[in-house]
Order: sequence, then structure tokens, then C-alpha cells
Amino acid sequence: MSQNGPYPGQSWPGASPEEPYSAPSDPWGAHEIPQQQSYAPPAEWKKPEWKRPPARRGFAMGATIAALSVLIGGGLATAAWFVLGGRDDTAPTTTITATTPAAHGPRPQTSADARFAAKGQCVRNEGSNAEPKLRIVVCTGNTYEILKRIDGRTTGDNDAIKKCSSVPNYTKWYYYDTEYDDVDFVLCLREYQPV
Repeated sequence: MSQNGPYPGQSWPGASPEEPYSAPSDPWGAHEIPQQQSYAPPAEWKKPEWKRPPARRGFAMGATIAALSVLIGGGLATAAWFVLGGRDDTAPTTTITATTPAAHGPRPQTSADARFAAKGQCVRNEGSNAEPKLRIVVCTGNTYEILKRIDGRTTGDNDAIKKCSSVPNYTKWYYYDTEYDDVDFVLCLREYQPV
């Protein structure tokens, strides 16, 4: 434990050890504090007048203008869409007539590509013999009727001939070969003969 003051048995300087402890005296109580002279700054030093800084409206005004521009632009685009033909309120002038499909086979699919051809449909070669491009068409003269469609891996001419050899009355064949064997197929064809 620390000890403040003289060691035990020693007295305070100028005091006796038997003297009781008394409260410290106020050092300023008996003395008067001298008043300082007031200091006045030189005349050339003037107190600056405080001016309120101008309001910063840059960001808020820019954001408001950008938002209004987007809203007005969107409204104009929507109005233009309605005015220029986005909504057609006129009744169609064409009449719809019911047609029956031809009795000779199923109707063509929505896509005319030969990849979607099925047995009973007809195709026409719109390419050359070296590079055929078959399209699904209505069965008429100068078209080929699909006798059989064989899906799966094919390796070329000899494979197509081998696959169609078991199909009766076939006269032509067409194969579709890609690096993806899942979409390969062979079509066994004959020239369409109306009944």
C-alpha cells in the first residue's frame, strides 16, 4: 500500500504531530481577483457579416428532372403505341371459311422444314440433287410422299439405302445427318400419285 505524506513518526514541516487535521483554506477567498482590461480589436478588423450559403439544389433538381423525363417519355411512347396501331379496333373484313383436309394424308405441321415431316405427308425438293432442301407441302404432282420416317443415328447414303430397303414401293430416300445423333433421321419416299 502506498503512503502519502511523511513517513510514520515524522511530522509535517511547521506543524506538530498532535495538531488536528483542518479543512484546506480557500486561496481566493481573502484575495480579490484583479479585473482584466477589456481588449478592443483595431478598427481595421471588422467582424465579417455572416451570409447564408446558397441552397444546394443540384442533385435533388437533377434527380427530379431525370424522373420526370422518364415518366413523360414513357407516357409519350404509350400514347404513340395506341395511336399508331398498337390497338386495332376494326373488325376483320375477311370471312373465314371452313375447309376440310385432303383425304390423302395428314395436314402439314406449322413448320415446313423436313425435320418435322411425318409418314403420309408430302415434301418437295427446293434445292438441288447434290444439296437437297426438302419442304413440307400439300400432296400434288411433283412432290414426294413419305412412306416411312426412321429416327436415330445415320451414317450416310449406304445407311439410308439399307434402312429403306425393307419399305415397299420406295423410290427415293433422304437422310439428315448432324453431329447430334438424336436429331438424325431417314425419310423413305416415293413420287406422289393421286388416287
